[in-house]
Amino acid sequence: QVQLAESGGGLVQPGGSLRLSCTASGNMFSVNAMGWYRQAPGKERELVARIDSYGSTDYADSVKGRFTISKDSALNTVYLQMNSLKPEDTAVYYCNVLGADTNFKAFDSWGQGSQVTVSS
Repeated sequence: QVQLAESGGGLVQPGGSLRLSCTASGNMFSVNAMGWYRQAPGKERELVARIDSYGSTDYADSVKGRFTISKDSALNTVYLQMNSLKPEDTAVYYCNVLGADTNFKAFDSWGQGSQVTVSS
């Protein structure tokens, strides 16, 4: 079983910055991709950013140029640096990790969610 622990959410003013972190632990053999999704009230969960095992990244158009995803593979940790935050970035942010466990069974794990509120 793979567990994810998120940290770093909070309240910030428009134009401010926040950094989210997510650390995976448990019986992991390999990690194929790590990513961040978000869900605003009344909306569906959407991909924010994703990074694969090679370091290739993918971003939602709405966050390109403002958000940066990175990872520390040795720590099984993924980060999301969010700059120039806007009120429309307000949502619960979820970490997601895809990989294989030590029994070579695929896993798709989710964090508990971190509230990010952008408001003056």
